[in-house]
Amino acid sequence: MLPWLSDLPADSLSAVRDIPLAKLVRDDMLAMILRGELPTGQRINEPDIAARLGVSRVPVREALRELESTGLVVARKHAGVFVREPDAAELQDLYEMRGLLDGFAGRRAARLGEPARIALADALDASIADMKVAFAARDVQRYYRENLSFHWAIVEAAGNHALADTYRGVVQKLHLSRLKNLSQDMGMRASIAEHVAIARALRDGDVTRCERLMARHVGDAYIRLSGLTG
Repeated sequence: MLPWLSDLPADSLSAVRDIPLAKLVRDDMLAMILRGELPTGQRINEPDIAARLGVSRVPVREALRELESTGLVVARKHAGVFVREPDAAELQDLYEMRGLLDGFAGRRAARLGEPARIALADALDASIADMKVAFAARDVQRYYRENLSFHWAIVEAAGNHALADTYRGVVQKLHLSRLKNLSQDMGMRASIAEHVAIARALRDGDVTRCERLMARHVGDAYIRLSGLTG
């Protein structure tokens, strides 16, 4: 599960006030997609979603249109709406964009005042410790979740809402491809070493180095993933 998502029990949807129903339905379907419960290529059955959530099909259709605008689902004429997966070219584009975003976030975070920067570095070190535990247990899914949390902590600390919104969209699309490989070792040892170097540069307030390491780390992650999918 991605770090900015929270589960909302289906039976609570009708009880939530002041939030558009279509948004609640969208968030529920988004969580199902990102958990892999609606895998790439699967047709999304509107009546089933509506019945499960206890709503009409109108907010389900609205939610699907919004998800289509994000590129997470695709509508096919006379066939329905399907969970989509980025192709190889789009995947490369997304990683290039994520490298720019992570680099910018690292630069912003490394420029924080010392108290905030040290607190963030401490949190990143704790995250790295959890990654090492996951690596020792060969628990790739746990490692992957902690990896996402590490990067999201830096993005949040950057304090730029446009960056955070764009980053979420990019990582959600990448997540659909990563789900297929969560049972495989994605170079965790090398990745952990890269995270250690990033956390150290941030703790030191080395703006240029932190930006460079963040961007390079994403590029190296793409190379590792390409080796699994190629």
